[in-house]
Amino acid sequence: MRPVLVRLHRWLGVATALFLFVSGLTGALIAWDHEIDALLNPSFFYARTDGAALSPLELARRVEAADPRVEVTYLPLGVEPGHTAQMMVMPRTNPATNAPFDVAYNQIAVDPATGQVQARRMWGAVSLARIDLMPFLYKLHYTLHLPIVGGLDVGTWLLGIVGIMWFFDSGIALVLSFPSVKAWRKSFAFRVKRGGYALTFDLHRSGGVWIWGLLLVMALTSISMNLSDPVMRPIVSMFSKLSPSFTENADLVRAGPPGQPRATREQILEAAIRDAKRANLTEPMGALYYAPMFQAYGVGFFAPGRDHGDLGLGNAWLYYNGHTGALAGSSIPGRGSAGDIFMQAQFPLHSGRIAGVGGRILVSAVGVAVAVLSATGLMIWLRKRSARRRSATASNARTTREGSVTS
Repeated sequence: MRPVLVRLHRWLGVATALFLFVSGLTGALIAWDHEIDALLNPSFFYARTDGAALSPLELARRVEAADPRVEVTYLPLGVEPGHTAQMMVMPRTNPATNAPFDVAYNQIAVDPATGQVQARRMWGAVSLARIDLMPFLYKLHYTLHLPIVGGLDVGTWLLGIVGIMWFFDSGIALVLSFPSVKAWRKSFAFRVKRGGYALTFDLHRSGGVWIWGLLLVMALTSISMNLSDPVMRPIVSMFSKLSPSFTENADLVRAGPPGQPRATREQILEAAIRDAKRANLTEPMGALYYAPMFQAYGVGFFAPGRDHGDLGLGNAWLYYNGHTGALAGSSIPGRGSAGDIFMQAQFPLHSGRIAGVGGRILVSAVGVAVAVLSATGLMIWLRKRSARRRSATASNARTTREGSVTS
């Protein structure tokens, strides 16, 4: 049985090593994406003007008036003092061509006191320029910047499959790390004084053993992040009833009389104030989001600057039909079935934000460790592969000599 597991571990490890190396290093960095981005691009984060902020809806109106080609799709409803209001935009349809306007940006930083756009960028662009670096790394982490082909997000699916392979390989690795009950202490040791291959081997084996539980969590949450609807939710629903997700509620979200105009932002916010009271949500409204694919709105509840959720299970969201303005779903941390709460915990666990700053530090350390484990695994495989080739060459040479003597 062990030889079979060794072979499985070898090939699963080789198949996933480069992907996990990239994901580990990028994950270690994007745990601090907001902070690093602010250091690199202060004009995108800090407002130039002191003074009282305009209302969020007024800011959106000014942005759209300044460039009628775009529509604001993500609107922060509260801004940290001294900071910009960071909005997402999408191009409107050009009536002359019936195609979207050609707009070279999808994210803007707005001075909340004046409504002036301070900076623009294409979030997720393949670029190492300072303004683009952190969004580039963030998207690289979960899509590798691979294209969408025939409606299939190739990168997201690929890394989701890598996560599945990693999850099963983690179990195999743990079994292989303890070949002998009597010698179990060796599986936790690092032969630092030996150095060389011995230390490389220990970094891979013992390093993985020490943080095995964390690696398993990261593998599992990687599957949830990339393949939530097609893989994780169906599995979890076998053990606990799940409330319909936003995408599963798509028909309800889109439903509306033919030709009915879209609900206005004002109507959605009025409904959200009313529904938040009914749901006993105590956090302020933090953002308004429009999802054109679903023709739906989302309203998030969080304090300014906490859009990712800095502790616990994250932020509450209410979802609305984009035409009727009717409540069409919700995601409220800590509420629902055991399966609902399990799914709510996936991003907070993966990002470390479930445990605040300490959790993010831990996730960064685990990201570096994943890169080290991937690199040392490849080094061990290459060394053994080279040894096997030398052995095969020597064996063939002996056979040839013996054949020559016999003849």
